[in-house]
Amino acid sequence: MGRRTFAVRDLAEILEHWHRVRPLQAVAQSLGVDRKTVRKYAALARAAGFQPGEGHGPPEGWAVWLDQRYPGLRAGVRRGPATDEQDAVQAEIVALLEHVCPTTAWRRLRHERGLRASLASFRRYVQRLLPACQERPRLTVRRPEPPPGEEAQVDYGFLGLWPDPWTGTRRAMHVFALVLSHSRHLFAQAVCRMDQQAWLESHSAAFAFFGGVPQRIVPDNLKTGVLRPDLYDPRFNRGYEELAHRYGFLIDPARAGKPRDKARVERVLPFIRNDFWRGRSFASLAEINGALERWCLAVAGQRLHGTTRQRPLEVFQRVEQAALRPLPPTPFEFATWTSAKVARDCHLQVAGAWYSVPYPYVGQTVAVRLSARLVQCYRDYQHIKTHVRVAKGQRSTDWTDYPPEQAAFFQRTPAWCRQQAQVLGPAVGQAVEALLAVHALHHLRQAQGILRLAERYGPARLDAACARALAFGDPSYRTIKTILERGLDRHAEGPPAQARLAGAFLRGPAELFAVVSAEGHP
Repeated sequence: MGRRTFAVRDLAEILEHWHRVRPLQAVAQSLGVDRKTVRKYAALARAAGFQPGEGHGPPEGWAVWLDQRYPGLRAGVRRGPATDEQDAVQAEIVALLEHVCPTTAWRRLRHERGLRASLASFRRYVQRLLPACQERPRLTVRRPEPPPGEEAQVDYGFLGLWPDPWTGTRRAMHVFALVLSHSRHLFAQAVCRMDQQAWLESHSAAFAFFGGVPQRIVPDNLKTGVLRPDLYDPRFNRGYEELAHRYGFLIDPARAGKPRDKARVERVLPFIRNDFWRGRSFASLAEINGALERWCLAVAGQRLHGTTRQRPLEVFQRVEQAALRPLPPTPFEFATWTSAKVARDCHLQVAGAWYSVPYPYVGQTVAVRLSARLVQCYRDYQHIKTHVRVAKGQRSTDWTDYPPEQAAFFQRTPAWCRQQAQVLGPAVGQAVEALLAVHALHHLRQAQGILRLAERYGPARLDAACARALAFGDPSYRTIKTILERGLDRHAEGPPAQARLAGAFLRGPAELFAVVSAEGHP
């Protein structure tokens, strides 16, 4: 039990009873005080020369006598070692309190002067004996009510752990809440992840729920919305900027570490958790959000708000709904933004897949916009590449992103070589087709080399060289090049039969022995 404090009038009544020669026990029982307290103040009166039953006591009365003789009792302060110790340094206390708070003043006196009084005793001393040095009270300055449709406040809050019946695990469930500041009408949606996609989809669902868009949104400084909190120049997530531009609202984030900047939404988060979530079970996320939307209309919207003393849904329908901006005519395409570094192979990795980027950006970090269909890359707000989105683990490569000399082999595919060969001449087409007929990738470099010979010798000479090589039965790159270098393509006569069969005799032993017999050898 704490020590009891007595005012001067209580002590005067104790001395009045004592002076009338009442036993200490009787005085204590009559006044409801401890017998030791009666004995303590009776000793003060005896020390001053008063005795029970003698005279009429002080002529000015016991109350005035106590107030004059013991001025500390005026405010009910208990005199003791702590009070005497602080009286000795009262001037220093007053000087310190002009610059610092009482807690800091007590700490300095404790370390510098060896003050033994506790912080509680020091605060009582300042409050009762030095009222002019008290701390300034903390004030709450209420901001003026925003006009209808002007402001909405947004935040996430933790609901609890949800036992997912499909996986059998307990998942952390959060709630996205958006409150219209004028009417206090509320939209809430449960989410399992607080990523960019959930942030943007929840905003869009809230605007559809209200049937309009407020002029200004006050979010918390989440990375999904605000990348760099700053009072004057905040930096927003690119996806959130796109959403704001599409719906036509202004992003006005709360100051970092200042939850009172969005007090309206901060207050409803415990309300959602206690009134809607606790003690209920749901089979799916869709069931949670369906029940939550009905709760926003039937419970949160119909309650009598403690500040406005009105029902939020009624104020919204009567005043604020008409003041909201209209929804855009077409739905918003949700896209998330991230950043990725371009590797040495001209690819960057996002969402588990790889996409090529022009080679001048190797080693640089670019911004990547991911939608349901496309992957778009930007460097300093300049578009540099677009890909159709591929599945996780796959690659999307545009060979034009590589330097020409490094991408030539991959760009000039067998199909491309066949097409180009037909353009250069029929014999070129036959030679390339003969090479690519078996093991096309193995002979691809030879086919590319044959086509490059047209750049040096011209299509006509190349076609003639290919015809001569076909006549010899060896349409290889080395044979065609030798024919062109020696000018044999200009000879009109064809090779003898023996020459056509000469070579490496790759046609089998039967033809080899047939040639030997024809030449007359044994």
